[in-house]
Amino acid sequence: MKTRIFFAMLITVLTFATKINAQTKSADKQKTVLLINAHLTYPGLSEGQLNKAFYDKAKEFFLSQNFKVLETKIEAGYSVEQEVEKHMQADIIVLQTPVNWENTPWIYKKYVDEVFTSAMFSKKFLSGDGRSENDPTKEYGTGGKMQGKKFLLSATWNAPKESFNNPKQPLWKGKSADDALSNIGANYAFVGYTVLPGHYCYDVFHNKHIKEDLENYPKYLKKVFGL
Repeated sequence: MKTRIFFAMLITVLTFATKINAQTKSADKQKTVLLINAHLTYPGLSEGQLNKAFYDKAKEFFLSQNFKVLETKIEAGYSVEQEVEKHMQADIIVLQTPVNWENTPWIYKKYVDEVFTSAMFSKKFLSGDGRSENDPTKEYGTGGKMQGKKFLLSATWNAPKESFNNPKQPLWKGKSADDALSNIGANYAFVGYTVLPGHYCYDVFHNKHIKEDLENYPKYLKKVFGL
């Protein structure tokens, strides 16, 4: 009887130890982030130093958190197929961009059109738009395969912070900065990503707090990603 009890306890302990070991390995699995810089240089007007500074801060932060860091600087050129694979590998996408005429530079739209269209044909990002003739409960925008991945937009604005979230302001009429750039995150939400609240540096030509914004950026990343 004692022998049976001993072996039963031993099996229980070994099973528990195996589960703990598996959980530890899962927790220790290195995660991957893809950093995308969408800046487009206009010599003498927009050289890209501020967006590079935020991009570099993000890279430094994720390396300190033991992430594998993938990088894309759109202006330097890219392979569409490689960008699709980077998205497949990455757990997190961080897009760094200036806001030019209330949107991203045109090279980012070109990048999205090429990368997401390629992934649509290969069915790597999604399988259709989610709708089904046989099941009307399936809704548009639910056909994505990238669930569990996260997307963050980090943008630099000429617009002051006060121009948002205020219905008396003539341009955005009460919209938030996230609302104003919601089309950017919508691409990612469409294929299954969780879109997080964006990080913004406002009024960049007059902002006296840019140094402080840069210093606080890693704190924001730590908080928004729960690291």
